[in-house]
Amino acid sequence: MRHFVLIAAMLGATIAPAQTFELADVHISAHSDNPALRIFHRSGRYELLDATMVDLISNAYGIEPDLVSGGPSWLESDRFDIVTKVSDDATAESIRPMLRNLLAERFGLAAHDGQALRRALLLTAGPHPKLAQPGAGGNGSCQDQPSEHTETTNAAFTCTQVTMSAFGAILRNSKFPPVAGYIAGSEVVDQTGLKGAWDFKLKWTGAGLMTKAGADGVTLFDAIDKQLGLQLRMGKVMLPVLIVDKVNRTPTSNAPGISEKLPPLKLEFEVADIHPSQQDHPTAPKFTPGGRLDVRGVTLIALIQHAWGLDTYDNDLIAGGPKWLTTERFDILAKATPPAGPASLLTDNDSIREMLQNLLEDRFQLALHSEDREVTVFALTSVKPKLQQADPSERTKCQESAAPAATADGVPQRMIVCTNVSLSEFAERLHGMAPGYANRPVVDLTGLQGAFDFSLVYSRPGVVRDSLRARADNELAAPSGAISLFEAMEKQLGLKMETQKHPMPVLVIDHIEQSPTN
Repeated sequence: MRHFVLIAAMLGATIAPAQTFELADVHISAHSDNPALRIFHRSGRYELLDATMVDLISNAYGIEPDLVSGGPSWLESDRFDIVTKVSDDATAESIRPMLRNLLAERFGLAAHDGQALRRALLLTAGPHPKLAQPGAGGNGSCQDQPSEHTETTNAAFTCTQVTMSAFGAILRNSKFPPVAGYIAGSEVVDQTGLKGAWDFKLKWTGAGLMTKAGADGVTLFDAIDKQLGLQLRMGKVMLPVLIVDKVNRTPTSNAPGISEKLPPLKLEFEVADIHPSQQDHPTAPKFTPGGRLDVRGVTLIALIQHAWGLDTYDNDLIAGGPKWLTTERFDILAKATPPAGPASLLTDNDSIREMLQNLLEDRFQLALHSEDREVTVFALTSVKPKLQQADPSERTKCQESAAPAATADGVPQRMIVCTNVSLSEFAERLHGMAPGYANRPVVDLTGLQGAFDFSLVYSRPGVVRDSLRARADNELAAPSGAISLFEAMEKQLGLKMETQKHPMPVLVIDHIEQSPTN
């Protein structure tokens, strides 16, 4: 009930007039294939970038996004950038009331506390739980034991003095891949009825290892069942939430010249050494601790692709420029000074790419523009559509759901669940959701209007390749059950993804120098 009390307290609090941002620039975010919330407190600025209204409300009230309920369908699809002026010593606690005030003033947000029925993973107890009451000295946590990992088991939790509600929170919040691959951000609710704290051990196989493990693999769900005598299954439960009563899709206009009045910010390297490379094989651009960028043997076309977020596309979204762009290689050693503050480290791809853009423009005199040209895309077309018309009151979103059960041969599957989503929105998001397959732009050419609810279950590209390789080595082997995105799209949704030419925005290089300036 902690979240419920917190929400009620915040709604009941009066926001003083002084608790407002001195300056605030609010606008719709630029398009991104794989948008994600980014928060920075740097150089006298507090920034929430690519934020959905759910993200904004979550940060304003200090609650989990899952606890924001109600509101219009666009609450998790439309994205906004908010850049404000704050002092460098402002804390998260002092910023929240200012953000709540901003949402009320600029978006007309009104909300109240309540409860709502939500999908969640429910932790229940079987007739004979296999748990032990703890002895002295426990620390109330679960720790992975790498020394107990095997070829088929890459997770071995030892939990000491852990309550069942705490165990659910550990699963829900864990970033450990063998956990996150199964939980996929779902809320985990304790319904075991078991009181007190417990000691127990749990071993299982991460979803990414299930193909290799085969019949010896054990899913997290099976491990909880067989080893602990508990069950973890998807269901629905009433949870305390913040209910959105009203919010406007379009914020009120910014004051004239607001962006010029904000503290300036230009993401650039403090120093950068660039010279021709003798290395034939490139290393991917990457930041190392301390804000250092080390790139070796990379062509300029690859750097341009990376800087403008095109490096995972296999197509012709860059045009023009001299031939040496694809042959001449360079080494770059650069140093950036991260802005002050633990939440302001330069670790997000967008910041890195902006710095690379500025570097290429400054040192290689790069100039380019965008124009529409015919390029190879994936065309999404309709064959025999198997789509359910959506309830227009439901939130518009596509997200990865808890992993379904593996195939009979232990092949892990991935599930994407979309609600109230148009096929044009689905096509725009496919590159970010399935980059291993959608390695070129996806364009909706189905002609189907409206929004739909649907789910898609498929295997990751590596799993499909391993399955095909195994069958090639043994022609008598039965199919493993691995299914590609393309096959799943046609069989489950009645849609096809096929390559064809289509006009798309292309970066056209107007000018670039072969020798960088010092």
